[in-house]
Amino acid sequence: MTLQAPKPAARAEKVSLRRHLQLFRRDILSAQPARLYRAWMAEFRTPFFRSYLVNDPEILREVLSDRPEDFPKSDRIGEGLRPLLGDSVFLTNGADWARQRRIIDPAFERGRVKDSFADMQAAAGTALARLAPRAAADLVEIEEVCAHAAADVIFRTLFSVPIEDEIAGQVFAAFRAHQRSQPILNLGAFLPLPRWLPRGHQRATQDTARHLRRLITELTEARAAEIAAGRASRDLATKIMTTPDPETGARFSTDEMVDQVAIFFLAGHETSASALAWALYLLAAAPEVQDRVRAELADLDPCTMAFADLSRLRLTRDVYREALRLYPPVPMMVREAQKSRRWRDRAIRKGAQVVLSPWHLHRHTRLWSDPDGFDPDRWQRDETRESQRQAYMPFSAGPRVCPGAGFAMAEGTLLLAALVKRFAFTADPAHVPVPEAHLTVRARHGIWLRVEDRAAQPGAGPDPSR
Repeated sequence: MTLQAPKPAARAEKVSLRRHLQLFRRDILSAQPARLYRAWMAEFRTPFFRSYLVNDPEILREVLSDRPEDFPKSDRIGEGLRPLLGDSVFLTNGADWARQRRIIDPAFERGRVKDSFADMQAAAGTALARLAPRAAADLVEIEEVCAHAAADVIFRTLFSVPIEDEIAGQVFAAFRAHQRSQPILNLGAFLPLPRWLPRGHQRATQDTARHLRRLITELTEARAAEIAAGRASRDLATKIMTTPDPETGARFSTDEMVDQVAIFFLAGHETSASALAWALYLLAAAPEVQDRVRAELADLDPCTMAFADLSRLRLTRDVYREALRLYPPVPMMVREAQKSRRWRDRAIRKGAQVVLSPWHLHRHTRLWSDPDGFDPDRWQRDETRESQRQAYMPFSAGPRVCPGAGFAMAEGTLLLAALVKRFAFTADPAHVPVPEAHLTVRARHGIWLRVEDRAAQPGAGPDPSR
């Protein structure tokens, strides 16, 4: 029987605006009604704006690919994220966004991902060594393990330092504190507040954001000095900081680079950690699939294999892809209609908020067979190819697709392979995780798994962390 992946209980169909705001600030997923898993489009009204959650593939294609300039990022999401992300590529629109992407995109070309692979492997080996002493414990909170590993990948590939580096460690600790204090939406997401009015961010959110940005500024200024002295490492930070805009010749200033590093850390660490933790939970709860993944790795050492060997890890990759379907790290994206439209016999006015929800789209009952089922084999069936084309966007789609999507897939597949090769993971029926969304989709009380170190067993093969 296929494992049914946990999801939060839906809210009642009708609630007051006050209750809706309370639910959104607590958890964006359980604030939604169940009908969104089958609806093509749903309208939500508030006294200040109307929003439309869209699952219709034709409308999604119009918003993301055919006419993206008519649907820029909404400032309502930026209201909650701007203290940390500033004017990063995740939040900007128009000419500013286009200029930022022209500078950033070359750093994430396929060849650059290959160049970063050895750093990913080093982080994977360190993650195995870090987890091994904890494997004897009754239960291990696996989200923390994955967050540490993903942060290590980012620091090694971006700034050529391991997470054990003093500033890197401080950034990691500060980011986790910021995540705990930051709801995904704040008052400015619901009310049309003037620019000069305070947004009601919690003091902890403001303090952790300022602290994080100070630490990132230290890293960025140090790298700028190394570049000027001709002794900078050839990593992603150097590539981005030395790439001129091909149209203007200008490079990122220090402040602009701090904004970009903040989103790289969010996108490259927080989202990867979320997907990896859920993938490990799914394998722990489906031991027969875990055994198949381990069999796929029988003659490979993930920590030393060649980059080309990633193509041999078809099932491992499909497990990670299925985890991204069931638990997309960024559950919702919001655009704003710049022109009036008519969709499904409804008049959509200029200024309306258009909500694109990978969370609901990926579990839509009309677009996927067994939408809540954990079935990595679906990715090798013909029927899934159409669903993937129409209804799979963990990294968004169109011109605004995440530039690091290829990087993330390589990282996730590698880390998952390394962890499953070395350890056996078992789910505890008393600790079934309940997903909720703040900055990303995480488990309400963590993901607790039993972990067995296979390297200590006879015939388990060499320790891949050595």
